[in-house]
Amino acid sequence: MTTTAYSNLSFDFGDQRLVGQSFARKQIKRILQSGRISHAYLFSGSPGIGKKAFALAFAELINGVDNLTSLGEQAFSKKSSWFTHPDIHVFLPVPSSAVRNKNIEKELRPRLEMLRDDPYEVVDFSLRPSLTDDASSKNLQAFYPIDYFRDHIRKAARLKPNEGRKTIIMLTDIEHMRKEAANAFLKLLEEPSEDLIFFLTTSHTEALLPTILSRCQHIQLSALKTREIEQALITYEGLSEKDAAYLARVSGGNYALTRFFDVDQLKSLRKEIVDYLRAAYVQDAVKISAMAQDWQSRENIEGQIAILNVLEVFLRDLLVFRATQNKSLITNADQLEVIRNFCETLGQARLQDMIEEVNRCKPMIYQYVQGKIIFTVLAFRFSNLMRDRDLPIPASEPHNHLPAFSE
Repeated sequence: MTTTAYSNLSFDFGDQRLVGQSFARKQIKRILQSGRISHAYLFSGSPGIGKKAFALAFAELINGVDNLTSLGEQAFSKKSSWFTHPDIHVFLPVPSSAVRNKNIEKELRPRLEMLRDDPYEVVDFSLRPSLTDDASSKNLQAFYPIDYFRDHIRKAARLKPNEGRKTIIMLTDIEHMRKEAANAFLKLLEEPSEDLIFFLTTSHTEALLPTILSRCQHIQLSALKTREIEQALITYEGLSEKDAAYLARVSGGNYALTRFFDVDQLKSLRKEIVDYLRAAYVQDAVKISAMAQDWQSRENIEGQIAILNVLEVFLRDLLVFRATQNKSLITNADQLEVIRNFCETLGQARLQDMIEEVNRCKPMIYQYVQGKIIFTVLAFRFSNLMRDRDLPIPASEPHNHLPAFSE
């Protein structure tokens, strides 16, 4: 434990860039007010809500950097950001090729530079395999193998602070740490140096070792509100109010990924969504298979999540309009006739259950389940729910739809 360096807390934490998360902001303020800083913090929450951004802002605060938070005269570092500070070290899970070719630093640097320019930038290898081709659909798995931990992370953790108060090691997506690396990392947590603080981020606390969880102070970020995402898109991305409002509604709470979405492209995607629902209803296996294959081939992880988000919003519009007949309450108001026809034809459809099925699919995309299998199985399940039928196969047994399917 260490005491804070601030005589007063008049500054507004993260005021220069952070989005929403009033509870987490207050929690960090309370930590500072207590005068005691722990040796490890775990930032958790769903993808795209700002875990990296909050961890970086907190790291800057501890070492007195005036950047993501306006510190004014209370800043005690001359560095312009965490990126140039010699005592703040940020690591991402890396693909095996980077470890095998011994070019981890070369692979990480351009991604960290992007994160320097925008703490909400998508820099993960798994979500953005290529920085030069945004259309790349290749899923690239990334981890913390033992060699990476031993040669880079542990080496940085042994450094004494150069000009800051603490050496800060930030590890993103800690759930991707290999078993050997996790055991070695645990030893560092169990015997913390007086000058060392760890910042960890994860979207899956259930995948972490209980011993790692127990040694961290937990800062849980909540889902961003639609209005918060909308305002951030206007303020930081320069979008019009109309486009920002639409994107916020189809964001699924993921602000980071939503900034990649093209409004016109998403709106044109709605025709495909309608065709997909019709094919599911009539159980057109050829059409379903073709669409599922096409979506997987042309879309990367971000794009497949976008498809599910647009599908979810369309289903919510059906649910709301069927209950209220109020055009002003739906997102896709320009698709009113299509929505009205669906509601008349599928008056008994279990729309809420269909929405839940969509949300069940999103984590599978991040877990590298093939999109063509996800969209095919989802259509099979929709065909029953649109007829007000119970699902013949429980959600816990998706492999029974297709031999190759697994959660």
